[in-house]
Order: sequence, then structure tokens, then C-alpha cells
Amino acid sequence: MIVITQKQYKEILDHSMQAVPDEACGLLGGIIENDIKYVKKVYLLTNTDHSPEHFSMDPKEQFAAVKDMRSNGWFMLGNFHSHPASPSRPSEEDKRLAFDPEASYFIISLMDDRNIVLKSFNISKSEVGEEKLIIEGE
Repeated sequence: MIVITQKQYKEILDHSMQAVPDEACGLLGGIIENDIKYVKKVYLLTNTDHSPEHFSMDPKEQFAAVKDMRSNGWFMLGNFHSHPASPSRPSEEDKRLAFDPEASYFIISLMDDRNIVLKSFNISKSEVGEEKLIIEGE
């Protein structure tokens, strides 16, 4: 299970909407208590591919995010990216590039702007399981 705040959800949504028609991306830093992941900070990164179908995170921004996580005593809990025109489920490329079975992979679908969908997944050897995601008040 992973927990984010409404504010963090809005950060992910706003970043993703601003990137349209391209995919947006970022990292999730936080803590783990009693097997529950708590996101403490969302790191909004640049998709250097500038593509609506895939993303690559800016390496300098990734390094700065990981450095900030370490300085706060947090872990990298996972990442997020948007699907501007497809459902909130891992694509074949998403599965192929998922190297950490412990990570949470957030995908936010913007294909229906009246029904934005954010889901979290665990991916291991192309096996996909939806992770319980809780969005708490502020």
C-alpha cells in the first residue's frame, strides 16, 4: 500500500496536464512504516524525450532528487508518469523498463479529462499487480 496527500496528487496532475501532449514523469520519495509507503515529496522531472508515448527522466534532475531524498533520510519509493491518451495501466514498454520489483509505478491517465485516473502498480518480471493507493486529505 502507498499513501499520498491530496496536495501531492494535485502536483502530479498539474505537472501531467502541463506536459500534454507529451508524457510527464517524476520520482516519489518517502518513508516505509509497517510495510506502508508514505510519500513525503513528489519530484517533478523533465521528460527529455518530449514524447506522447514514452519518457526518459533528466539525469541531472534524477541525481538532485535522490540527493534530496538521502539528505532527508527518505527512500525512493517509486516513480510516476502520465498516459495522455491511454488508460492507467502499464504498457509493454513500461513493463520492460520496470527494473525494481519493490518500486511503486504510478500511472495517471489523462485520456478522459472528466475522469482522470491515477493507479499504482508493482511490476516484477513483466508480472503486473495493482497496488492499493490511498489519497489522504492535505
